Amino acid sequence: MNRTQPQTVALACHPSSPSSAVRGLTASARIGGAGKLAVRFVLDADMSQVVMPRLRPAARADELWRHTCFEVFVALPDSDAYCELNFSPSTEWAMYGFVGYRRGMTPIEVRRPPREAVRPTPRGLVLEAVTYLAELPVPQPDLALRAGAAAVIEETNGQLTYWALTHPSALPDFHHRLSFVLQVGKQPA
Repeated sequence: MNRTQPQTVALACHPSSPSSAVRGLTASARIGGAGKLAVRFVLDADMSQVVMPRLRPAARADELWRHTCFEVFVALPDSDAYCELNFSPSTEWAMYGFVGYRRGMTPIEVRRPPREAVRPTPRGLVLEAVTYLAELPVPQPDLALRAGAAAVIEETNGQLTYWALTHPSALPDFHHRLSFVLQVGKQPA
């Protein structure tokens, strides 16, 4: 599998959940050697106003989206099926497969769990995660993938803010296929 160059994109806050803490949030994704999907999120925020999950051993955990969490959705362009990958700053993670829009959610069993690194910066934090495409139910991973990058940021006032590449519906909906706008992997000829 060929390596691809990362494309860095800015995430936008959903209008229904404005943030007073976050100044900016970017995401990038690329296919690396050995069929690895590498993602990187850079949060620029007043961290005194952001609730950070407590560091825990790296392990699978459900409902990470209820707190500060970074998410990637991947699919083949011509398929209804997709995968959801959740990465918490606690280093907990989750992976789910769907057969269609919010249908058939199944936890993805992996032999090699994702690796995650979280580091604070003077203006926020960086979260990087690497997983193997072969672990995901995405056929022919050497093809271009459509991806959506998203995040939930919990603020100290109790508010959850929702960030994505695009928000195609009135309510935050990271599963909406129109938000899978990032191309990752082999570029078309």
